[in-house]
Amino acid sequence: MSDIDPHTLTGAYALNALPGDERESFERHLGACAACAREVDELTATTARLGLAVSVTPPPAMRDHVLRRVAAVRQEPPRSGRGVRGASGHRSRPMSRFALAACLVAAALGGVAVWQQRQAEQARQEVRAEQRRAADLAEVLAAPDARTRSGPLGTHANATVVVSRQRDRAVFVTAGMSAPPSGKVYQLWFADKDGTMRPAGLLDPTRTTNTVLMDGTVGGASGMGVTIEPTGGSPHPTTKPLTLLEFPAG
Repeated sequence: MSDIDPHTLTGAYALNALPGDERESFERHLGACAACAREVDELTATTARLGLAVSVTPPPAMRDHVLRRVAAVRQEPPRSGRGVRGASGHRSRPMSRFALAACLVAAALGGVAVWQQRQAEQARQEVRAEQRRAADLAEVLAAPDARTRSGPLGTHANATVVVSRQRDRAVFVTAGMSAPPSGKVYQLWFADKDGTMRPAGLLDPTRTTNTVLMDGTVGGASGMGVTIEPTGGSPHPTTKPLTLLEFPAG
């Protein structure tokens, strides 16, 4: 690590991406550098929240629901000596309610299979999108020049922004947020040096923890802010920012 500035390795260390010798050397550096130690603590907390950000609750399984209904159908006892005479002249055994239900299930599961195939393709697309999103997030967090800035967001929430000037992107992380008012959403903004605010994405109003790659490039932004806007967002802020975080120096 003699040719590498150790101050640029905080992101890689937080993601456990350093080889053994470089990791040991960097840990010795951490013991003498309070700034890097603080940076590592913030980045580690940020990466820990990534798992919560991409968790998804699947819908109830239709197949299990159908099978539960079948199990609740009462089976009739066989009728001895009685039945329906078939074309061959032999009497056929009457079909029990359980067997009938099983046939209905078989037919229903054919439809379920089609539904499941469509759901599976949609799920695969969602997984691929989440994988791309996670890769983009990790790229910013692991950037050699990644820097963080944290501050309060409202009364109980905390916010952290991770900025990489080399990647020209920023990641916003928050925890402990309350739900926005009905019909409202939390919106992110880049604060440019000329005083204008650029839209930078929306937070999921159903989550108390959010980790998002801010929309657009950092560009000449000197900081970022969060406001409460109507559902769908606004082209310009309509409320006073809940927080304004100045981007750390590159």
